[in-house]
Amino acid sequence: MVILGLGGLMDDSAAACILSDGKVLAAVEQKKLLRAHREGTLPEAAIAACLEIASVSADSVDIVAVARPFTSGTSFHLRVRALFPNSQLMVVDHHMAHAASAFYPSGCSEATVLTFDRAGDFRCGAKWHATSDNELRLEREFLFPDSIGDLYSRVTELLGYTPRADEHKVQWLSTAGSDRFVPLFSGLFDAERMRIHPAYTDTQRSRQGLWSAKLFEGLGLSDGDIPPDQMKADIAHAVQRTIEQAVVELAGSGENLCLAGGLFFNALLVAALERSGNFKNVFVQPAAGNAGTALGAACAAWKRPADLGNLCLGPEYSVEESKKVLENCKLRFRYLLTTGEIISNAVELIGENRIVAWMQGRMEFGARALGNRSILASPLNQYSTENLNVFIKHREPYRKFAASVPAEIAGEYFEVGGNARFLATVGTVRPAYKATFAPAILGDGLVRVHTVSQEDNPLYHRLLLAAGEATGLPVLFNTSFNLFGDPLVCSPRDAVRSFYSSGIDALFVGNFLMQK
Repeated sequence: MVILGLGGLMDDSAAACILSDGKVLAAVEQKKLLRAHREGTLPEAAIAACLEIASVSADSVDIVAVARPFTSGTSFHLRVRALFPNSQLMVVDHHMAHAASAFYPSGCSEATVLTFDRAGDFRCGAKWHATSDNELRLEREFLFPDSIGDLYSRVTELLGYTPRADEHKVQWLSTAGSDRFVPLFSGLFDAERMRIHPAYTDTQRSRQGLWSAKLFEGLGLSDGDIPPDQMKADIAHAVQRTIEQAVVELAGSGENLCLAGGLFFNALLVAALERSGNFKNVFVQPAAGNAGTALGAACAAWKRPADLGNLCLGPEYSVEESKKVLENCKLRFRYLLTTGEIISNAVELIGENRIVAWMQGRMEFGARALGNRSILASPLNQYSTENLNVFIKHREPYRKFAASVPAEIAGEYFEVGGNARFLATVGTVRPAYKATFAPAILGDGLVRVHTVSQEDNPLYHRLLLAAGEATGLPVLFNTSFNLFGDPLVCSPRDAVRSFYSSGIDALFVGNFLMQK
């Protein structure tokens, strides 16, 4: 059974995936290939890439499963039929796709499943019971505008950020805030109905999140004032605590909890659910947003357990393909003959406090870099965070970097849950290493941890161990290889463009090394 899943078609999250007999062979977002997507159209570049990666012909696709919303009119269906003449077309509800993406790859036989986003396809949240016979039974739903995701977006706009784009900034800012506004936000949000109290809403406003004068009064501001910086952190902290309390309470308790939907990109929320102790196992589908509905649509059609693999499901590039790009760009490079040379050169450069871009193997699916499209630095470099934030990523200082560590020894340095495999949660630093990892620590000793196994990523795992042999610390700071809000780099040409547009010191593209 070969299933093509499509999702995120009405925004820039458009993606395709191939699921074959329960194994995800390929998954790619359109914007990573073309750097853009036109809403409501088929992501044909992503589809073509998935078919090529999976070595599947269009004629052999049995089902094309499409997550709502996708488009209106009949042209979409006609184009699908033209491309896949032997396939059955299946349309999957948006939150059913989220739920399927969470449960079927989770490894759980039964589970509570939560799906939350801002608006979805008018349904913006749901609670499901996943049964031992692989059924997803809807227990409760929330319809827009009764949306916990919308609450977060409206606070994002209140703080001067871009809603539906910068919510991750509010998440990390929240770790620098105090509890002083938690009672205010707990009072203005009805967690039982997921509804903002109408007294705090003014739909006649066109900015600042449509908040009414009552909220500004509660914050001690004049109506319409822009919150000062420290107050922004306290507001962010309050909305973060509010959503954590609401979701933990709604989830209840049980053996297994599975999560998907854009709200669960919030790693602090995932960690709160892990720490609550209400469930033995918590699994978040790591490409939790709308791109992940491509995976979910395919899983809903398959309706049985599915294997995500290591989530590095995109294209990879041969030596010949990479060399052609580098020569075409008239760049000077070194070709490293062996894996050992690649590792030793990378360890040497990182040990000299250089910032290294690392492009190896297949591109990751989703927003997070898992060691194939990463920018790396040594935690032993006291200026690493400043260099990464100011001179390379050009972003706010409160946004910290992940610490990649071999999975088998992660417990020596951090306390963290299983979702650290895909960088989808946060952990805490062991007291003995707080000074070592100070540049990466968020409030309360929290740190973004990425546990790397040899099975998931042999080369990156080997690099971490080699760094440990050289320095005594088998941990590297890792951030995504992208700049200025662009998608994660995909091709050698993308990597070269980002390398020469930034303060990165060295670039590895497969066996090729370039230095400034």
